[in-house]
Amino acid sequence: MELNSKIYVAGHRGMVGSAILANLQQKGYTNIITRTSETLNLIDQQQTAAFFEAEKPEYVFLAAAKVGGIVANNTYRADFLYENIMIQSNVIHESYRNNVTKLMFLGSSCIYPKLAPQPLKEESLLTGLLEETNEPYAIAKIAGIKMCDAYRDQYGCNFISVMPTNLYGFNDNYDLQNSHVLPALLRKFHEAKIAGDPTVTVWGTGTPLREFLHASDMADACVYLMEQYDAKGFVNIGTGIEISIKGLAELVKKIVGYTGAIVFDTTKPDGTPRKLMDVTKLENLGWKFNIALEQGIQQVYSEKFLS
Repeated sequence: MELNSKIYVAGHRGMVGSAILANLQQKGYTNIITRTSETLNLIDQQQTAAFFEAEKPEYVFLAAAKVGGIVANNTYRADFLYENIMIQSNVIHESYRNNVTKLMFLGSSCIYPKLAPQPLKEESLLTGLLEETNEPYAIAKIAGIKMCDAYRDQYGCNFISVMPTNLYGFNDNYDLQNSHVLPALLRKFHEAKIAGDPTVTVWGTGTPLREFLHASDMADACVYLMEQYDAKGFVNIGTGIEISIKGLAELVKKIVGYTGAIVFDTTKPDGTPRKLMDVTKLENLGWKFNIALEQGIQQVYSEKFLS
């Protein structure tokens, strides 16, 4: 990509898209185009076609998606399947029709089989059954990967895919009903500190292991791979480092400065025992994460709750 290349970031208001946009701007890219969902509905084939014909972007970061936590995924199963398949199908097809130089499709670690060996290697895709609660979302994301590969095979399109691990950062969702574990813990501990609550309750036993990557690092990896990676299949983006939910809760408690006790509600579900990405392929391509977890959480906490 040249600094004046025309780059379209789809989904620029979400945590992933906004981080990619910020990374491109920091690196000096000057010709970035964005659209809000109010001005361009990517679910609509005609609107998407008209946008691509008018704008003719050279590079596309496809970060637009319908996303949500476990409750939303399980409740709105048809919406998650339909809307995500329509968004990615329209953008990928119009990128082909309008001779986009390169497209990057962003997926999710939920594409892996529920019982895939850990750490999760790229080759484990489609080797087993998916986690039932977010199967429609996962099916849509798998379709996106395979669509990029198919357009590469049939038409010679330089379309690539990446799979980020659990992300956190600026523009995260802090709604306690449908946010992910890290932003939920930050909010819980902060509110307990303000209220002077003696305890904070964390769901489950605290034993599951999770991996977390700062969205700024994810964006840096995406821009790096857009410049360096040209092949079928996809690349995991992560740290290769995991922490228990108990360890995470204690780390958040320390960063927030909460002095009460942590109580684990073992009547609540733990979820998957472990979900770690194998990042060998990414590191062999020459990229490694920069922001350590404690440093990243401190930064996010200051931005969200102390500014």
